[in-house]
Amino acid sequence: MAQFVSVEIDLKVSAQKLWGAIKDSATLFPKIMPSHFKSIEVIGDGNVGTIRKMKYGEGMKGATHASEKIEVLDETNMTVTYSVIEGEILSIFKVFKPTLKVIPGADANSSKLSWNVEFEPAGNAAPPTEPIKEAAINTFKAVEGYLLTTA
Repeated sequence: MAQFVSVEIDLKVSAQKLWGAIKDSATLFPKIMPSHFKSIEVIGDGNVGTIRKMKYGEGMKGATHASEKIEVLDETNMTVTYSVIEGEILSIFKVFKPTLKVIPGADANSSKLSWNVEFEPAGNAAPPTEPIKEAAINTFKAVEGYLLTTA
């Protein structure tokens, strides 16, 4: 049975700038967090069906790689859903399907990132969800820091 974990992160960058960074994550994430992302290879045009193959650095405890497939991409609503299709995470989760949504903030220089993950544990016990939330917060706070210093 599917379970869910969610986190919302308030950021001090415009929604459009954050959405652009998410779409360019294959280039930006290894630059922003090289200890976590060694490389991200994109197979496809960035639309639905595109595969992203990630090689993780030593900062990603217990994982060396993952592949994700874009399932839904909605440019107008700044939303993307992808499924993890390969990697160590699938030994913990049978299904791991995040949806990212960028929401404009109260002013032009703020936004909110809503990160919701649908998952099914691979075994009988539910894995802890706090590390998932922590990884999302740390990643997008690092993106925020990068965007604020390169604006």
